[in-house]
Amino acid sequence: VQLQASGGGLVQAGGSLRLSCAASRRTFDSYNMGWFRQAPGREREFVAAITGNGDNSYTADSVKGRFTISRDDAKNSIYLQMNNLKPEDTAVYYCAAGPSVVLTPQVVDYWGQGTLVTVSS
Repeated sequence: VQLQASGGGLVQAGGSLRLSCAASRRTFDSYNMGWFRQAPGREREFVAAITGNGDNSYTADSVKGRFTISRDDAKNSIYLQMNNLKPEDTAVYYCAAGPSVVLTPQVVDYWGQGTLVTVSS
């Protein structure tokens, strides 16, 4: 599985961005998918995850109520809608795929290349 993330950029605090991640395999719908982020000098952290059938999703407490994960199996893609962005959301965002719910980096089998999100104050 190859993952291609896009949609990052520079935005002012309070603004919105929508990240996309396209997968290369036709069996995409069997994978649990998610987003992680890594800020400079910090460890990669969980942001959001969605199950293979799309029935369940999970978000980190730090982004709950502001970020929403979704998937479109017809397009082999997942999305991360980010609203009310804060400077502390600045990081490289990575999409991820695995056979189980991707709540930690340790269970991720595939990583996208990352897309930079910068939130200015």
